[in-house]
Amino acid sequence: MLTRAQVEFFQENGYLAVDRLLDYTLDIKPVIEEYQALLHDLCERWRAQGLIADSFPDMPFEKRLVEVYRAGCRYEQEFDIALPNSGIAADTPIHLGAAVFDLLRSPRLLAAVESLIGGEIYSNPIQHVRIKPPAHAIAAADVNRALVGRTHWHQDSGVGLPEADDSRIVTCWVAVSEATPENGCLQVVPKSHREGIALHCPATEQLGIPEAMIDQEEALPVPLSPGGVLFFHPLCKHASLENTSDAFRWSFDLRYNPIGEPTGRPHFPGFVARSRRNPASELRDSREWAKLWLAARERLASRDSIRTHRWDSDDPLCA
Repeated sequence: MLTRAQVEFFQENGYLAVDRLLDYTLDIKPVIEEYQALLHDLCERWRAQGLIADSFPDMPFEKRLVEVYRAGCRYEQEFDIALPNSGIAADTPIHLGAAVFDLLRSPRLLAAVESLIGGEIYSNPIQHVRIKPPAHAIAAADVNRALVGRTHWHQDSGVGLPEADDSRIVTCWVAVSEATPENGCLQVVPKSHREGIALHCPATEQLGIPEAMIDQEEALPVPLSPGGVLFFHPLCKHASLENTSDAFRWSFDLRYNPIGEPTGRPHFPGFVARSRRNPASELRDSREWAKLWLAARERLASRDSIRTHRWDSDDPLCA
């Protein structure tokens, strides 16, 4: 559980950083091992398809990832834990591993979330893994892809549907690797959650608040150690810094809201992560979680478009 002082800081400032909240052995290491195995299987598949000449079996995870990225193999959707917002096909990749599910249900994480929104906790389906290469290694076509390049300034309320504007959503940004200003940690604007929702422009690969609307002098980088968690309010303005290091920066975006409140993505499946009133309602089997996402993929593959936010690009600031 969070302390009273931590909860008050979150309410006052719209964010809270708790370093080493998660247990590295129980929460982080299994996820790393799961993704190492996933990358190995992908490399073998890409080699068999002739996309890479070597599967690089003896390379460490990050160096192996650099090699396949430079070869043009797109790993980000293969690794992601949610479907994309458009172009969903019957075979769109999504990673639904048991270790990720266990992270979503980590008792250490849920105890902190309970301190902020109460004990009836729903796992919100707006979630991602971000394993970002150094900026100097990113291809020009990928600069504006949020799962690869720098994440633009935004509010989490701005990237969902307005039906969730009153939902008490809390985002948990989980550091898997060390997150520093050099490798692209998050930056926040303290107390910006008091200012209401800002204009978001959809003109690029990702939604973003125009840079002219952000006071850069107020931006505060938030470094974290592996297992550290940055909690923030859905109206807190935040972005990632550019990864100017020579290493990857690895994190998860996980969101939770009280059971029964809209998630902002009704077409994607969430689940009851914790219920003090009805523990039997909690989803505890990763295979059932995977079935929910695979059923959603099958259903959405036949749709031409899915409305995921409220914005258009008519505002002059979006030009």
